[in-house]
Amino acid sequence: MAETHTPYSSLKKLLFFLNGLVAMSGVLLLGLGTWVNGGANLTRVLGLSSTYLLHIGYLCLAMGCITVLLGFAGWYGATKENRGILFFCFLSLVLIVLVEITVATVIFVFFPIVQELAFEHILTTLRKNYKGYNEPDDYSAGWNSAMAKLRCCGVNNYTDFSGSLFEITTGHPYPRSCCKSIGTTACDVRNVSRDVIYQEGCFLKLMRITKIQSFTLSGGSLGAVVIQLPGTLATLLLFVKLG
Repeated sequence: MAETHTPYSSLKKLLFFLNGLVAMSGVLLLGLGTWVNGGANLTRVLGLSSTYLLHIGYLCLAMGCITVLLGFAGWYGATKENRGILFFCFLSLVLIVLVEITVATVIFVFFPIVQELAFEHILTTLRKNYKGYNEPDDYSAGWNSAMAKLRCCGVNNYTDFSGSLFEITTGHPYPRSCCKSIGTTACDVRNVSRDVIYQEGCFLKLMRITKIQSFTLSGGSLGAVVIQLPGTLATLLLFVKLG
C-alpha cells in the first residue's frame, strides 16, 4: 500500500530524526548515572559530601529510561498523528528539561560548599569510626579500599590516626592499608618512612574525583537539554498543526 502523504509529512520526518536524538540523550543520561554510581564505592567515605552525587546518579538513570521511552513514544505519536501522545511527550520532555537544568544548577552551586565544609567533617568521622585493616564494617572497608586504590593515607596524612579510635584500640599509629606494600616485613604499622607508607592524604584526591564527577554530570545534563530542546519544540509544533 502506498504511503499516505499529509501536509505534515516533512515535519513528521524531521520529528522522527529529532526523536532519535531524544532517545540518544536518554542513553547519555543512563551512561552518566551508571558511571557515577559505579564510582560510589570509592567516594562513599566522604559521607554526606558525596551522597548528593549518588542520588543525582540514580535520578539520571531514571530520567534516562524515561527519555528513551519518550523518544519512541514521540515517534509513534508522529506516525499516527496522535495529538494526545504528542502532548504527553511534550509535557514530559519539558519536565525532564527543567529537572536537568535544576540538576546542573544544584551541582554548580553545591560543590564549592561541599569542598569548603567537607574536610573537618571527614576527619572527625575517620577518627571516630575507622577500626582498621580487614575490619568487616562498611566504613573501614571503604577507607581501606580508597587508601589502597588512591595510594594515600588518612584524610590529610598518617598523623590523622593519632588519638583516634583506631590507635586507642590497636596501639598502632596507622593501619596496614597505608603501606605501599602490605605484605612486606617493612609494613610493621610502626615505620613511618616515606619508603614504607604513603605520605599524602586522601582528601584532595577524593575531592578531585568528586569534582570530575560533579562537573561531568552537570555538563552532561546541560548537553542532554541541548539535544532535547529541538525535539520538544518540534513535538509542540506538530501537536499545534494537527489541532
